[in-house]
Amino acid sequence: MDTTAGPSLPPDIAETLGQVARTLESEQTVEGTLKAVVAAAMENIPGADHAGISLLEKGTIRTMAPSGEIVNRIDKLQYQLGEGPCVNSITDHRTYRTGDLAAESRWPRFGEETATMGVLSMLSFRLFTAEDTLGALNLYSAERDAFDVNAQQIGELFAVHAAIALAGSQQESHLLAALDSRDLIGMAKGILMERHRVNEDRAFAIMVDASQKSQLKLHEVARWLVDEAAAAAKK
Repeated sequence: MDTTAGPSLPPDIAETLGQVARTLESEQTVEGTLKAVVAAAMENIPGADHAGISLLEKGTIRTMAPSGEIVNRIDKLQYQLGEGPCVNSITDHRTYRTGDLAAESRWPRFGEETATMGVLSMLSFRLFTAEDTLGALNLYSAERDAFDVNAQQIGELFAVHAAIALAGSQQESHLLAALDSRDLIGMAKGILMERHRVNEDRAFAIMVDASQKSQLKLHEVARWLVDEAAAAAKK
């Protein structure tokens, strides 16, 4: 990471980041938050032609909310090669900035091929909280040396707000999914209790047994039972 002193941050950066944080906080879904992060990054971090997020989930990295197809192509190459700014930003827990990918010695295979796609500069920030690495925010430019120290400093401040917003939306999404699964399982138990004249514990045991034998998750068994009952009721 280049730590050379550069121009000072704009005096209104705190106000700008505050506005960005409020915008991100208003998003209700993970997908909405990711799109808002990408849009705000392109608007507030100088030099970016495109942006996207490499989201880390269960050890797998996938591209989310890309601003263009070029982002998907470049990220796919990084994932295949196991090298590049966004991959190493996640694994090395640091920011990576590169000014001429065609001459980049850190990722020679990735850099050379990416340059042929028309992207010469990248800037990647690790998105993380105290507990987890969530992924990376990535910026792309067709220009050489598109991102200076100023862009990196602004981006690192921006990435802090983005990571907090993303972690919050993920937590809310997981909570809603858990509540939905609980309600679904409750409905399925009710169906089995009425159908087989059994108590709640026995109905739950039937579902667990079906889950193990079918190798489906419990909520998937519950969904099948509810859908099957709904279809039968329409006949």
